[in-house]
Amino acid sequence: MAIDLSNLNHLDLKGIGNWPAAAKAVVVVLICAAVLAAGYFLHLSGLREELVRAEQTEARLKQDFEGKQSKAVALDAYKEQMKEMEESFGTMLRQLPSKNEVADLLVDITQTGLGAGLTFDLFKPEGETPHEFYAELPITIQVTGGYHHFGNFVSGVAALPRIVTLQNITVKPATGGKKGQDTKLVMNATAKTYRYLDAEEIAAAQKAQAAKAKKGRRR
Repeated sequence: MAIDLSNLNHLDLKGIGNWPAAAKAVVVVLICAAVLAAGYFLHLSGLREELVRAEQTEARLKQDFEGKQSKAVALDAYKEQMKEMEESFGTMLRQLPSKNEVADLLVDITQTGLGAGLTFDLFKPEGETPHEFYAELPITIQVTGGYHHFGNFVSGVAALPRIVTLQNITVKPATGGKKGQDTKLVMNATAKTYRYLDAEEIAAAQKAQAAKAKKGRRR
């Protein structure tokens, strides 16, 4: 059955009920087609959004996986580095005297100076300065001798099995000394040595630092 679509232009939209059956059928078909097209378009739009979200999730998961994979590959190297650091730290820690060994270290410093030919005019241990796991012990010293005596003393201190550093060094001629090769010189310096803190001292130092930080925040 052929439908003359040219007559649709002459139909009255207000009198749809009086339209021929063929015209009504065409309108119904067009409406259904429009509804189906709209639904299909909306469905495709939703699928496209889901696809975009899935692709973004995939890219993020891939990036996370690659990052974790690289960390896993480097884990053995990290462990080896940590082991070397612990060994190095242990070696350095063994170079720090304990509380009971400090007196012997002070004797070693004076013996090194005397062995180098120096005369001690002043040897004054100052107060300790505690840090995270060690304490710093400055010693104010004044010695008299010649340049080569000072050189031997510095070399001897550097060769001690414990860590000792010489800082704030000043050298000047000794008062009343003779000029020439045997000119006497006076060296003032601060010798710093270090000792490791025991467990109780570390806990006390941490408590003091926490209290100091808390007091600073209140200001």
